[in-house]
Amino acid sequence: MIVKTALRDLTGYAHASSTLTETTIPQLWHHLDEPSDTLVDQCRFATRQQFLDESRLLRDALGQLVSGALAGLFDDHTNIAVDWTAPIQSLSLSRLSPLGDEAIGIALLALNSWGRGMREIAPPGDLRVVVRDEVWKIMRLGVDAVKSLDEDFRLSRGVAGKGGDIQWANAHKPSDMLTVGDVGSQAANIARDLMHLADIKILHGQKPEIARDLDAMLGLGPQATAAITGWAMQRKGRALWMVGEHPYKVETRLHPVEQQLTWTNEAIAGAA
Repeated sequence: MIVKTALRDLTGYAHASSTLTETTIPQLWHHLDEPSDTLVDQCRFATRQQFLDESRLLRDALGQLVSGALAGLFDDHTNIAVDWTAPIQSLSLSRLSPLGDEAIGIALLALNSWGRGMREIAPPGDLRVVVRDEVWKIMRLGVDAVKSLDEDFRLSRGVAGKGGDIQWANAHKPSDMLTVGDVGSQAANIARDLMHLADIKILHGQKPEIARDLDAMLGLGPQATAAITGWAMQRKGRALWMVGEHPYKVETRLHPVEQQLTWTNEAIAGAA
């Protein structure tokens, strides 16, 4: 309620402005840290001190984005030109890694929020493919991050006639889904169920102990487990595709141009 009221004021919505003003987190923080009498009244607090007492945790959280550990990430408007209508959007978190999991978590939450907004205003027939790499990082950010991912998966189909999203999540091994929290915790239960939400599961070659974990989670059976530990291990691109309950042995091959674009050993090999 407090944030909504403050944003209505900062953007000009509350004043019926014909063009809304883009605001920043520091502006929102200062607006709440030094509240006007009008804002206090609109938020239905009896006194300014009551407003400050009730909003202390909120203001402290915003303050961390402005002057705390995440200072510099949200200080001003975006300083690069972004084409939000481009056919491909990519967010790299590599530069946030030195700032720790908190910075990555904030970035992922912001990305999820943007993705949902784009889905809600998507024109009829619009279809997006959302590729999430390194899902294990999301699993380690706590229950809120896992719940956000779970919600995205469940709501990705959109509404009739408006398209939706195809969600693609890359994980290394089943334990990525099992180490999110204590056994039986809410986060662990949600993470475990994510595997079952997938309509299509692509299982590449795995060592026997990991294949046994997959069998325990998904009920693959001896033939499917043997395909993962044997046939799929013999060549890159081989995988067992579980389409619903039906298994298929699939081998994908790269075009020569794709091989050059996806060769990730370049830095290791020392090539130019």
